[in-house]
Amino acid sequence: MQRSHTPYVLTGFLILLTASWLLWIGRVPICTCGTIKLWHGETMSSENSQHIADWYTPSHIIHGLLFYAGLWLVARRVPVGWRLAIATTIECVWEIIENSEAIIERYRSVTISLDYFGDSVLNSVMDVLAMLLGFWLARVLPVWASIALALAFEIGTGIVIRDGLALNVLMLLWPLESVMEWQSGV
Repeated sequence: MQRSHTPYVLTGFLILLTASWLLWIGRVPICTCGTIKLWHGETMSSENSQHIADWYTPSHIIHGLLFYAGLWLVARRVPVGWRLAIATTIECVWEIIENSEAIIERYRSVTISLDYFGDSVLNSVMDVLAMLLGFWLARVLPVWASIALALAFEIGTGIVIRDGLALNVLMLLWPLESVMEWQSGV
């Protein structure tokens, strides 16, 4: 049986389309500082979410782990390439929503990200690629290793930056003053 390259081509097209959309709505291609860094570890900075990787990259890897698991549960008969295209669609839609003015303003008003002004297009594309890495890791690692990796990322970012995927979702959907105080170090 010959494998189709169509879902992989579609995955690449979705990433390109997302980057084009983000540019079209006015997102900056790269950090306005004029440099591209492999890693930017300062979360309370205007350069956060502007470079290739940052403390939120593990959250996107976790997205991939979760998307693989979820799609395995509900669509395991669907070829993995098509499940990857579905996961990429979800991640790309999130990147577009995350960089909308409404969500940027929501982050500013209910989280500690007071200076957040959205991702650069480079960072958004790298976030999608981080999700692809997580998806691939979930495919090749034993389940226990995927769970351990997700927990390590959540606990690690929780300790280092007082944030992570679970806290980010909590504060975006149901902000708690006590969590915001803890995150700000008060």
